[in-house]
Amino acid sequence: MTKAIVQQQLSKFKDALQERPEHKVLERTITRNGILASAADYQAETKMTPVFSIDLDTGDVANQKQSGRCWMFAALNTMRHEIKNKFNVPKDFELSQNYTYFWDKLEKANYFYENVLATADLPTSDRKVAWLMTTPQQDGGQWDMIVAIIQKYGVVPKAAMPETYNSSKSSEFNSTFNLKLRKDAVALRKLVAANTPAAKIAAFKEELLNDVYRMLAYSFGEPPAQFDFEYRDAAKNYHLDRGLTPTAFFEKYVGWDLADYVSIINGPTADKPYNQMYTVEMLGNVVDGRQVRHLNVDMETFRAVAIKQLQSGESVWFGCDVGQESDRQKGIMDTTLYHKGELFDIDLKMTKAQRLDYAESLMTHAMVLTGVDLIDDKPTKWKVENSWGKKVGNDGFFVMSNAWMNEYCYQVVVNKKHLPAKLQEILKEKPTVLAPWDPMGSLA
Repeated sequence: MTKAIVQQQLSKFKDALQERPEHKVLERTITRNGILASAADYQAETKMTPVFSIDLDTGDVANQKQSGRCWMFAALNTMRHEIKNKFNVPKDFELSQNYTYFWDKLEKANYFYENVLATADLPTSDRKVAWLMTTPQQDGGQWDMIVAIIQKYGVVPKAAMPETYNSSKSSEFNSTFNLKLRKDAVALRKLVAANTPAAKIAAFKEELLNDVYRMLAYSFGEPPAQFDFEYRDAAKNYHLDRGLTPTAFFEKYVGWDLADYVSIINGPTADKPYNQMYTVEMLGNVVDGRQVRHLNVDMETFRAVAIKQLQSGESVWFGCDVGQESDRQKGIMDTTLYHKGELFDIDLKMTKAQRLDYAESLMTHAMVLTGVDLIDDKPTKWKVENSWGKKVGNDGFFVMSNAWMNEYCYQVVVNKKHLPAKLQEILKEKPTVLAPWDPMGSLA
C-alpha cells in the first residue's frame, strides 16, 4: 500500500472538487470571511435571548484582563454575591483577586519543589518529570485549590490589595517565574543525586522560597496582615470595621463552611464510571492543604444539582470549554451557533467522551451560573456571569444553551446538601487517582 500522497490521488481530489457546483461560491465566501462567519447561523441567536425564569441579582461583572485567573475570579464572585446579599454592598464591590493570586503563586512554587523532589530519581525523559517541567506553574486552577488558599490565608476586599500591572497582565511574570522554577529544579535534582542530607535540602528549599516571596512582593505587592473595611452600602449608609485579619473577614462577611462545597464533574469516558470519587496525581497548590476531589455523575444529575442551588438563591461556580461553539462578543454559547460540518460537507461530530479521549476538548475556563430558564421544569438556557468585563456579551453576562452545557460543561461546585443522600455518602469514599495529564485535571 502506498503511504505517500501521489499524483494520481491529487488528480482525483481536484476532479472531485470540480464536480461540486458550489465549490467556487464557498471558496470565495470562506477565503474572504473565514470559517466561523461563513458557518454562522443567524437563527441560533434568536433563541438565546437573555431572559430567565430564575435570575439572581449578582451585581456588576469583574474583569480578569490579560491573566488566566478565571477560576479565582469565579470563586470570589460566588462569595461576593453572598456578601452583597448579606451586607448590601455596592454592585461594583469585589474581593481582592490579587491577594489570593499572591498566595497561590507562593504555594504553587512550594508544591512544584515537592513534586520535583518526589520525582528526582526519575530521568528527565520520564513522562511525569516532563509534565512537571512543561509548565512548572500557571495562572489556572481548580475549585479545591482556591478553597485551600482561603482556608489558609482568608480573603480581603479589593481595596485592601488592589490589582497591579503584573496581576492584570501576567505573561511577563509567569515566564520569569517559570524560568526560576526550572532552574531551581536543576539544583534540587542535583542535590538528591548527590545524596544530600534531607535537612540541607530543606534549608536550600527555604532559600528558594524566600526568593519567590521577594519576586511576588515586588510584582504584586505584599499582602496585608490586617486592614480596615470601610464602605458605603447600596443605600449610602456608612460602615467601618477596623483591624480585620483576612481570615476574620472571611468568617464574618462570607461565613461559608467551605467543606460543604464539593466538585461535581461530568466525565463520560470509559475509565471513569459514574458515582465514584476521583483525584488527580500531582494536582494542587497547598502542600497538606485541601485535596482536589471530584464526584463524577451523569449529566442529568449534574444539571439538577446546579438548578437546586440556583433555586436556593445561590450562584454556581462551573468549568467548561469556553472556546467551543461560542461567540465572545455576543456572549452566546450554543451548539447550533455554527455549522462548520455543513459548510465543508464533512461529518465533524464527536461525542463528549470522544472529545475528552482524543484531546479535542477539556475544561479551559471557569465562570458562574447566575440564572436558568426553566420550561416545564426543564432547563433550556442558562445565565452566565463571565470575568471578561462589561464590553462582551450583555454587560459581561453570557447566555448558554442547555445543549451546549451538555456537551462542553465539565464541572460545577455545589453545596453537598443539594445532592441525593446516596451521593453524599459517596463523597466520603477514597478517590481513584488519575494520571497528571488526565483531562479532568485541566486547570481553568
